[in-house]
Amino acid sequence: MLFGLDGVEIGLIIVFLSLFSGILSGFPVAFAIPGAGLISFAVIAWLDTQGLLIHEAIDQGSQAFRDLVNSGVNRDAISHFRYPDLPTIAQPVFDRGWETAMDRNLSFIVNRMNERVFAGQSIETLLAVLMFVMMGITLERSKIANDLLTTMARVFGPLPGGLAVSVVVVGAFLAASTGIVGATVVTMGLLSLPTMLRNGYSPELSTGVIAASGTLGQIIPPSIVIVLLGTLAGDLYSSAQETRAQLYGCTDALTYLGRPAVVSVGTLFQAALLPGILLAVLYAGYAFVYAMLNPSKAPAVHIDNPDGEVITRTEGLTWFLAMPVLIIGGLMLAAEGGLIGGQDATVSNYTQVERLDALRTNVSPECKAAMIELHGQSRWDESVAAREALKESGGTEESRELTAEEITAARAEKIANAAPVGSGVATLFGLVLLTLAIARGVKPSASAGPLLVGVAGVALAFALDALWIHPGMTGASKVAILIVPLLITLWSLKHASVRMAENDLIRVVFPPLVLIIAVLGSILGGITNPTPAAALGAGGAIMLAAYRKLKDEGGSGQFIIWATLALAALILIGINFDLRMNQSVVTAGNVVGFVVAYAAYMVAGIGLIYACIVLFRNGVLQPIVRETAKVTSMVFTILIGSQLLNLVVISFGGEHYIQQFLRSFDNEFTVFLLVMLVLFLLGFVLDFLEIIYIVVPIVGPVIYGGSFDPKWVTIMIAVNLQTSFLTPPFGFALFYLRGVAPASVTTGHIYRGIIPFVLIQVAGLALLWFAPGIVTIVPDLIGR
Repeated sequence: MLFGLDGVEIGLIIVFLSLFSGILSGFPVAFAIPGAGLISFAVIAWLDTQGLLIHEAIDQGSQAFRDLVNSGVNRDAISHFRYPDLPTIAQPVFDRGWETAMDRNLSFIVNRMNERVFAGQSIETLLAVLMFVMMGITLERSKIANDLLTTMARVFGPLPGGLAVSVVVVGAFLAASTGIVGATVVTMGLLSLPTMLRNGYSPELSTGVIAASGTLGQIIPPSIVIVLLGTLAGDLYSSAQETRAQLYGCTDALTYLGRPAVVSVGTLFQAALLPGILLAVLYAGYAFVYAMLNPSKAPAVHIDNPDGEVITRTEGLTWFLAMPVLIIGGLMLAAEGGLIGGQDATVSNYTQVERLDALRTNVSPECKAAMIELHGQSRWDESVAAREALKESGGTEESRELTAEEITAARAEKIANAAPVGSGVATLFGLVLLTLAIARGVKPSASAGPLLVGVAGVALAFALDALWIHPGMTGASKVAILIVPLLITLWSLKHASVRMAENDLIRVVFPPLVLIIAVLGSILGGITNPTPAAALGAGGAIMLAAYRKLKDEGGSGQFIIWATLALAALILIGINFDLRMNQSVVTAGNVVGFVVAYAAYMVAGIGLIYACIVLFRNGVLQPIVRETAKVTSMVFTILIGSQLLNLVVISFGGEHYIQQFLRSFDNEFTVFLLVMLVLFLLGFVLDFLEIIYIVVPIVGPVIYGGSFDPKWVTIMIAVNLQTSFLTPPFGFALFYLRGVAPASVTTGHIYRGIIPFVLIQVAGLALLWFAPGIVTIVPDLIGR
């Protein structure tokens, strides 16, 4: 053996040396990665043909190996790391020669490219990357980020450390709209760093808070990191749990886990929401405490407010805090009390499988023991009782078609149990109430009459829904009943929007906030998957940027507003009407809904085209398209190249060797901690794209094959990479900031300023480690 090392170990060393050399050579990373794969494969193949790479494999024909298998140990669980005394045999790293490995690699890479890049289930999710990138670049290029920062500085500036807090808030906004660390750090550095230094803020606090806030794009959805991780996590978790179940003698993962081994990007967005907000709050809290302890280094800044309206503290607390809390809390209590809920009378023509969460109990003794170890004896006993009760009642675990009488009875039961007020009506008019409350707080001196008319319209809508609308009613009938309160509230909202437009904070913050809520709300609420939501975000950002340009030119943005309203109407019509015109029976109401939806679609489409023309005329669209093409092409090129490098590692057994090493540890916490440490160190020299597509597929079958929640594992990886990108001396975010910082700000300032935020990141990781419920609570609540 060369240098006394196993041939596979030398192969792994060659691969990583080739990768790091390619990255440090100055070549574009997108080309350095596949080049490293080709060079390392050629070097390993040459050494293998010279007989210099020898792999010590376990002799599966030995008596010791057979005895171990006969004792009940699964063959796949036997490795040289766990049983070092087993006899071994020497063999080349390429079992059947490098030519066969190369042929296999070529076929593998074609298949994998087809599965993960050009076709397959993940291609639709990957399309979301392009549109999220366009959404963020559009908001950045249209100077909306600059307006946000100026407005937030006016709001928080009078507080100790207020400018730093405003940077965190705007950083969270940009993170939720771009998801790109480099773009956010550079934008915040150019916009806020000179202002903070000019107002007497210390360079350490200024650079630290900018770099930390810029990395929130790693975790706050819609994060591109989570989108890309999600495309891998689902497949890794499913296959890893399938392997784990068979290792324990169970037929499949569903039998072993009691539920499908599925994780989606939308679920990961839900899981990332609370940790992202938590980190932003910790950043802002540190800035405030630092300013209290060092007032000279983070002074309060008073910026003139151009708004003539004076709002007292009592009025502000009442309308901006107390009333929204009262409205949201009241709706939630009504939903818990059964007053608000679903009014759908649709029933399935097939029976629902009872107790979907119950474990399958007709399993082998080995599988039973493993399931009890994982779920506990009480869960097993509960599942056994559920199966027995189902059997005695004549039920079945398999679905069957219902009879006409059973369908009628099921529909009647659903109608009888329906809530008085539909959840859709409650959500729509609840948002109206929130808007009216904010409008009242923005201009308390104005007459409250038009707003009270809107409140009366909301009350009328709730009353009509409770008294007249019932399950099974068509969408056209619902609209006919609610048309009067809808018109009343629209009239009131027109007055509210005029008042809100006079407030600088609302005018600047409200449009991007609504866009972000629309994108995230549609994903988190399960209305759609990330790709259509990303398309909505990209289109909304283009129209928002065009509206701003029209206002800067002194023109009218009325058509953009009508296009936006048409898009909202299109969504509402799609929810309440069946727009499928190819059915055998189409009601008149659905025909009217289709015609109105088609008209709204045309208005929204023409509005989007008009917005593109406006941006093109102002020279904004061209750099947006160019930058979007540059970023997305880099992402997909790195994706393809990393697949090639990953297959090279697989070809000589490197992936299997690493996984055997990790599985040799009995404690899965130790394994996960080791993987997190390796990812943290690799984050110094590799970007998140390389880590996601090179390293995660290798270690994923191990860390996703344990008892940890896959959502928690994925979010921990994302936060860990975020921490790595902040840690000196190699953190990527620090180099991005160094590139745009003035000469008066030294590298030492940046390094000293970021250390407290790195400690906050470590504390956040520890909190997520010991309290995983922070990650899982939002998906669990939304699931219920």
